[in-house]
Formats: sequence, C-alpha cells, structure tokens
Amino acid sequence: MENQELTAVMMTLYEKVEGTFGYRQLTLHMRRQTEKRINHKRVYRLMKIKGIQSVIRRKKKKYERSTPQHVAENVLNRAFQAEAPNEKWLTDVTEFKYGNGQKAYLSAILDLHDKSIVSYVLGHSNNNPLVFKTLKLALKAAPRSKALLHSDRGFQYTSSSFKKMLDKAKLKQSMSRVGRCIDNGPMESFWGTLKCEKYYLHKYQTFEQLKNDIDDYIHFYNYERLQKKLNGLSPIEFRAKAAS
Repeated sequence: MENQELTAVMMTLYEKVEGTFGYRQLTLHMRRQTEKRINHKRVYRLMKIKGIQSVIRRKKKKYERSTPQHVAENVLNRAFQAEAPNEKWLTDVTEFKYGNGQKAYLSAILDLHDKSIVSYVLGHSNNNPLVFKTLKLALKAAPRSKALLHSDRGFQYTSSSFKKMLDKAKLKQSMSRVGRCIDNGPMESFWGTLKCEKYYLHKYQTFEQLKNDIDDYIHFYNYERLQKKLNGLSPIEFRAKAAS
C-alpha cells in the first residue's frame, strides 16, 4: 500500500479509538482491516510524520489494607498462562471519579486463558456486595467452572463470607503477596488499558455516563480489541478458535 493510503487508514482508526492506540495496536488492527502484511516500524514512522502518539498511562494509587479474616497462599505464583477457559481467573476493584468528586468502583473478573472479562459490576461503594455480585455473575456465565481465583488482599477477598462463597462453588483461592501488585499483573494491566483508552479521555458528570462508557469499552475490549499475545485476535475470537 502507498503511504498516503496507509496513513488514511491509520488516522481513521486512531480517531475511532480517540488516540489511545500506540503503533503496535494500530498495526494489529490495520493488518486486519487491510488484509495486508504491514510492518510495525512503518506504522511507527507514519505516526511520527503525523505527530501522533498514544495516551500516556497514569500511575495507580495505593490504598491501606484492613486486617484480614482469611489469607490464602499465592497459589497462582505469576503463572499467567491457562490451557483452557475458566481455569484461572483474576479479580480486583478499581476506583473512578465523576461529577463533583464523587467516586465509583468497578469490580471485574478476568480469564487468563484469553484475557476476556468474564463479569464486572460498577457500584457506588467499594464493599462486599460489589465483589460478591461480580463472583455470582461469573459463576452464572460459567456455571461448571472450578477456576483458581486470584486477587490481592483487599478486605472483600479476605472476608470469611467470600471464602464461604468460594468453598460452596468449589473454587480454589489464591492471593498476591503484600505490596506485590505484579502478582496480579494482567488484571492491573487491564485497568490501565481501560483507563488509558477510555476513562482518562473524558470528564463524566453522572454515574450513568461513566457506566455507559465502561459497558461500551468492555464490549469493545472483549469482542473487537486485537491483542498480539492472542495471535492478533480479540479475546472472544481467541476463545472461539480454541474451542473449534
């Protein structure tokens, strides 16, 4: 393809994702769209010529942890690969702001097999019901799952009530070591991607506006956003191909 034609494709895609894709993500999507073997170095050069770049991620805030009722071992131990869907799940809660400093909290479960979001709940409070509902939705989506569920040591995950839910569902529990965010790396990476590619680009006045954008983004992430580690497929495409 000529540079002019390729640049047009690149800019259309760049505008569609609101400037959040770097050259690697742009290359994956441009290859899919044009059905051409496009070199990532060429896309990088074209981005430089057009003076565009991806949005820079912000650092995650740190929060104090309460005294746990139950602590599990780090069974996962950074083994972030899974041979099949619903074999290993990661979970966490992250914070958003909207309106006049009001807070919202997103709880989600991510499948390590294909990096898909199995379930998620956006709420007004960072509490047990938020996390418990997320787990219930995941079990409803995958009723036969006997996954290993890994989290940090947040108060919801160390509560005796959450442990009882896991035992009833026959799910094994794993927890990160204290102060080791990298033990839950892919989950942290998803939060960064979501915030960088959607949340940080907008000012939300209402909870509903925030929720609508999160709903739209997670659908886009699961069904349309291509990932190099998934052989250039979206999470749901990767899952479907593995099942065929």
